[in-house]
Amino acid sequence: MAILGAHMSIAGGYYKAVETASEFGCDCVQLFTKNNKIWRAKELTDEDVSLFQGSLKDLKITHPISHASYLINLGAPNDDLWKKSIDAFVIELQRAEMLGIPYVVLHPGAHTTSTEEQGIQRIIKGLNEVHKQTRDVDSMCLLETTAGQGSSIGHTFEQLATILDGVRDPDRLGVCFDTCHVFAAGYPMDTESEYKATMKELNKTVGTKRIKAFHLNDSKKPLGSRVDRHDHIGEGEMGLDPFRHLLNDRGFKKVPMYLETPKEEKDGRHWDEINLETLRSLVV
Repeated sequence: MAILGAHMSIAGGYYKAVETASEFGCDCVQLFTKNNKIWRAKELTDEDVSLFQGSLKDLKITHPISHASYLINLGAPNDDLWKKSIDAFVIELQRAEMLGIPYVVLHPGAHTTSTEEQGIQRIIKGLNEVHKQTRDVDSMCLLETTAGQGSSIGHTFEQLATILDGVRDPDRLGVCFDTCHVFAAGYPMDTESEYKATMKELNKTVGTKRIKAFHLNDSKKPLGSRVDRHDHIGEGEMGLDPFRHLLNDRGFKKVPMYLETPKEEKDGRHWDEINLETLRSLVV
């Protein structure tokens, strides 16, 4: 059976994300370890760590992962922002380590006013610096596939492969596959043959063994739109078939999958519960 969960809010404490995940029927949970919209981070306390780890154990929620702040841009040509991003991501990894979270998902970055090639080299250099400063940290970075909106990097498997091949410590990196982003970037997964072709391309470039997490999101925008807009499972342009193929792919049976769909209610039920129900109904 697939390992399914969702991103949950840490309002009120990290353990609250675990409690909500359990309440909605999750197997696993994703969270931010700080406010993702500001640079500074409130210091973690021993109580924060103890309550979080205790909740995971008591409620049998597995595979906790965190998502790095959206402010971080390791592809930035601006030196101040680039250095600030490196410092911020070092802190993200350290906080994950303290909480016992093995992976931190990161959007690779955007090249903004420079070129794609320069942006990729900037990301490689930034990751090398992050790794240099976190030699004593076991928590790893997962580079997320992107939709390719604006100048964001990571919307082709080749771009991710170039980063993975370029860093000094490739074993300290993995990949998080976001279904909405991959679809919006132009990779079809509707029919079984399309799904297999996309995964073959992924394996040839990045390597499917590097996929340590999935984000399960439908897309409000069509295939190849390069627009990042998440929708509920089966409610968007993707439909149910890509999720059916993925959930029944034995190669990813042990890889945790997390919803990042809108936090809303429908007929008195939370959409996270409905989406999880829909996903589980696709497993044969």
